[in-house]
Amino acid sequence: MGNYRFILSGGGTGGHIYPAIAIANELKQRFPEAEFLFVGAKGRMEMEKVPRAGYNIEGLWISGIQRKITLKNLLFPLKLISSLIRSRGILNRFRPDVVIGTGGFASGPVLRMAAAKRIPCVLQEQNSIAGITNKWLAPKADKICVAYDSMERFFPADKIVKTGNPVRDNILTANAEPASSREFFKLDPERNTLLVIGGSLGSRRINELIASNLDFFESLGLQLIWQCGQYYYDNYKTCETSHIKVYDFINRMDLAYDAADIIISRAGAGSVSELCIVGKPVLFIPSPNVAEDHQTRNAEALVSNNAALMLREAELERDFEAVFSRLIHSAMERNQLSEEIKKLALPHATIEIADQVEKLIKIEQTDH
Repeated sequence: MGNYRFILSGGGTGGHIYPAIAIANELKQRFPEAEFLFVGAKGRMEMEKVPRAGYNIEGLWISGIQRKITLKNLLFPLKLISSLIRSRGILNRFRPDVVIGTGGFASGPVLRMAAAKRIPCVLQEQNSIAGITNKWLAPKADKICVAYDSMERFFPADKIVKTGNPVRDNILTANAEPASSREFFKLDPERNTLLVIGGSLGSRRINELIASNLDFFESLGLQLIWQCGQYYYDNYKTCETSHIKVYDFINRMDLAYDAADIIISRAGAGSVSELCIVGKPVLFIPSPNVAEDHQTRNAEALVSNNAALMLREAELERDFEAVFSRLIHSAMERNQLSEEIKKLALPHATIEIADQVEKLIKIEQTDH
């Protein structure tokens, strides 16, 4: 029997969306007759990215809790009740065999209702510090797939499986041919290339840093592929030249990674996992504006293994030029970072998560 039904939920950022799509793609390969439904948050990027990947999605009226008192927070109880009721309706109508949550507030209501209906649930936690939604859902989940050690601080130890984070399929199959990848971006195939990625939504502080250092990069003989994010694109598209390519969003990240000699990146879990597989020297600039400073913890896990460099936003003014110059001028340091970061890659994460889903289906069939 292969006509199973799967609901996948997670969103808000690419770090929650792409793992869900990768898991769906793997399950679809195993069960070509299976049906899939994604559940996201209305108005967030999953409502565009998931249909583009070929899957149906339904949106909930839900958003996260803000750290300060806002109208959104006052509406949160109403949104949560509305989303729980809507989730129950989706589950009754679609009748999934397994529900998979990849984090982000959209996954909360649907997994909570699935657990209440005794539908098997799998959580996937990308970060080294568990998100609020997954901590709320963990007691009712059947399996929790994680990417870091010591996650029993947050979750029941008997439910944890260390799988790593799923990454986009084309990252795993990328062929490292920097010259042809640079030509794709209309850049000089022979020139050293810096890739800048501030997360799927962009980063104001990283964009400011890059814009103020364009002459510095030029003096080092670098060309740039710069993903500034959709909110910032109008501000920075005027920086584009023959050696600087500015994008709101890069759909062909496999080619961007191939083209790069050095990468500057936020330290979201999805980016960290992809960069371990890519194996290029990385300077992480973690976002300080995330729950429990988890991006800094993600980056520190690599820095402690001599697998990456990290600068906090507060250190950029003082230290960026010196740290970056040293990296550019030391082939030995770049090679060491490349070798060490590759050792931390967990390229079979998607397969192992799908294995866990398959085991739950078999247990469920045995029980009935």
